Amino acid sequence: MNPIRPKILVVDDTPANLVAMRHLLSRTDADIFEAASGNEALALCLDHQFALVLLDVNMPEMDGFEVAQLISEADHLRETPIIFVTAAYADDINRIKGYRSGAVDYIAKPINDVILQSKVKIFMELYRARALLQQALDELSLRNRQLTGEIAERIRMEEMVRHQATHDALTGLPNRVLFRERLETAIASVEDTSALAYIDIDGFKGVNDNEGHVAGDELLKAIAGRIDARTRGSDTVARLGGDEFAVILHGTPDGAAALARCQVLCDALAEPYNLDMGDRSLLVNVGASIGVTLFKQGADYDDVVIAADVAMYVAKRSGKNRCILG
Repeated sequence: MNPIRPKILVVDDTPANLVAMRHLLSRTDADIFEAASGNEALALCLDHQFALVLLDVNMPEMDGFEVAQLISEADHLRETPIIFVTAAYADDINRIKGYRSGAVDYIAKPINDVILQSKVKIFMELYRARALLQQALDELSLRNRQLTGEIAERIRMEEMVRHQATHDALTGLPNRVLFRERLETAIASVEDTSALAYIDIDGFKGVNDNEGHVAGDELLKAIAGRIDARTRGSDTVARLGGDEFAVILHGTPDGAAALARCQVLCDALAEPYNLDMGDRSLLVNVGASIGVTLFKQGADYDDVVIAADVAMYVAKRSGKNRCILG
């Protein structure tokens, strides 16, 4: 890591003092900036981040105390260390005034080269250490944001894979895997009587064979939409494969209620479908044979599924487009 090269600001209204300070700091590994007044120093502070300010106290118009006070009050400058350079800084009152103005140290005139170099060296090391720490913190923050994004993307991918594994790609409905999970959960936890409906679409094969698979897929999506629109939010609508669907109907107290709810589905599925084929519209008619069975908590999964499936085949053999309670 390579922190930005430090900058030192020297503020003095006497040109000879600026030249002398420039000479004394020539061996310092830093860029030296000079200001001949308080206003010029403040202007430079707006454009640069200084590692250290060497500030003369006795200046006309705006003295060093005022300059230091203004620097320490600015949010982006308040951490900038200020060393007062003065020939009149001997008494405690002036020292306290300097520290209250924002100074961290002082150097007396005439300047001792060894003392100056020693103090400047300390502040340059502090600046570099802080710069390295800030750079490390910035890199850590960046990596943290990257990790957060990676975790979010991994969660999104896992959810997508989970969804793909448990949902039908064509209709978006739960597939056989999720259907089994939902039915087993319902059997284990249901308090009131619920029902399972098996649905087989009458006439689907003719549409798929005669009009093509695109028409068949559009029809299946339309059928899925109608079933989903006529069931409750607590119900589960699943596509088991081909033209077979299943619905877990929660809160169905008896056979009459189950048949009534299935009849609503049967009537809706028998209405004509106007399929959008892109370059044309296709009007088709199909029906639904529905077998429904009741179940309570603790029922056997296979028994419930077989009962609904058998009832559905009874409906087909009985003339199709009807509901049978098994």
